[in-house]
Amino acid sequence: MRRRRSGDEGSVAAELAVAIPAVLLVLLLGVSALGAAARQVALQDAAADAARLLGRGESAAAATAAVTRAVPGARVSSGAQGDLACVTAQADVQVGRIISIPLQASSCALAGGL
Repeated sequence: MRRRRSGDEGSVAAELAVAIPAVLLVLLLGVSALGAAARQVALQDAAADAARLLGRGESAAAATAAVTRAVPGARVSSGAQGDLACVTAQADVQVGRIISIPLQASSCALAGGL
């Protein structure tokens, strides 16, 4: 018995070869998004810690050190707003070598607190 060729041979391999890069790109973007979210949470937590340090009367250098220890490469600015000590922290997240996502977190604490 002879088999007839339908012309569809190899189509699954071709479709798989096209789909794998797309799946890998989606996975890369998903993992990068989770990494960016985790860094944002760490940045917000560090800004809150730094604001509490300033509120207790610690120096701006101590507040900056607290943020940079928690999020290496972060930029920190601080100041007073009325009776509040406020800190703004900024950092960038790299997605591959092409995309850079800027992150920012701000927090304030009552100045003069213990």
